[in-house]
Amino acid sequence: MSAPAPPIRLIGTDEAGFEAAFSVLEARRELEAADVDRAVAEILEDVRQRGDDAVLDAVERYDGYRLTPETLFAGPEEIEGARAQLEPSVCDALAVAAERIRRFHSANVPQSWRLEDGDELLGQDLLPIGRVALMVPGYPPLPSTLLMLAIPARVAGVRELCVASSAERHHPAVLEAARLAGIQRVYRMGGAQGVGALAYGTESVSPVDKIMGPGSVYTQAAKRQVSGRVAIDADAGPSEVVIVADDSANPRFVAADLLAQAEHAPDASVLLVTPERGLASATLAELGRQLAETPRREIAEASLAARSLAVVTRDLEEAAVLANRYAGEHLQLAVRDPEHWAGRIDTAGAVFLGSYATVPFGDYIAGPSHVLPTGGAARFSSPVGVEDFLRRRSLISLGPRSLRKLGPHALRLAELEGLFAHAHAIKLRLEQGEGES
Repeated sequence: MSAPAPPIRLIGTDEAGFEAAFSVLEARRELEAADVDRAVAEILEDVRQRGDDAVLDAVERYDGYRLTPETLFAGPEEIEGARAQLEPSVCDALAVAAERIRRFHSANVPQSWRLEDGDELLGQDLLPIGRVALMVPGYPPLPSTLLMLAIPARVAGVRELCVASSAERHHPAVLEAARLAGIQRVYRMGGAQGVGALAYGTESVSPVDKIMGPGSVYTQAAKRQVSGRVAIDADAGPSEVVIVADDSANPRFVAADLLAQAEHAPDASVLLVTPERGLASATLAELGRQLAETPRREIAEASLAARSLAVVTRDLEEAAVLANRYAGEHLQLAVRDPEHWAGRIDTAGAVFLGSYATVPFGDYIAGPSHVLPTGGAARFSSPVGVEDFLRRRSLISLGPRSLRKLGPHALRLAELEGLFAHAHAIKLRLEQGEGES
């Protein structure tokens, strides 16, 4: 009897077909988006024109439940009452997570600054964004995502914070997370209609200044289309992990960590990179055993088969090169000297050092936000942090001495660019300064 096929393709970097297989992972962000964009544009325009009625109609059409303006959101009383519906252990876990997230982000709050030189002053003020909306998927309930978004916003000083989540009745854990973050309005809407309501405003929904958070391809497309009217964050794509392992790694741990990301969605992507073919084979065998027992087997099987790979490299140096190419949302280093190898891989949203630092620990309780760049965006994007909820304002002050010193240079550049009114504004001040000297 032949051995069962491995749940994930195993290939060496020196084998034919490796580059083609790896290129599929590198293109994992690419989507056929034309039809989605057209549908989203129609929803957004409808919301802009008809307000509440368009939102309520879209919620019924796409989410399957009918709301009224009065039931469009959970307010303070419902949020406060959710705690009584939860087991004390759940409340305790959420409270610990909230405190750890708050402690992490409070340790690195950017500061305003001033630079003075004689009668010249330059500076930068950091000010919180006024009103922010957080998109939180409604199913399965994700109170952890609410905390990971809302608490950095609170640390930044955001005044008005609301949540939008598609659910006819929010899970009490989501409402308890909202309470812990000081949020008093959780909308029962999401998708393009939720984004449109938050961007344009309706009779029942106040417009915001920034929309952040993950969601479906429709949510992401809607955020892109309203960008400019409001600020948005980067696209949040399917979950992913790259695990770099050597012969010290535990195959059971590695298999469990691959499965933990594969179970998110059929389009999740996981990558095992190791110079040890024996470890790779043992991990895949263990992955097959664990896969057979997981309740989300069908979802995990789809992602493992379509968008995942186990790669045998020549050495750890080559493994680091591949990890940099992949630029994963999560990087797990199951190696003897993880801090050394972390210094060799600079494209990852979050790095987990050693075999005990499993990615799910970061998803829930470690402290850094689990809202991370995906689809290769770790090459140029960062995890959500306090900075995402701040805006910069520059300050410039010049006295007569600085004007005499810098004015002629500014005047020359204005004349060079042919902006004569610019030059005139500078020249008037230089002439005034000469009269005063």
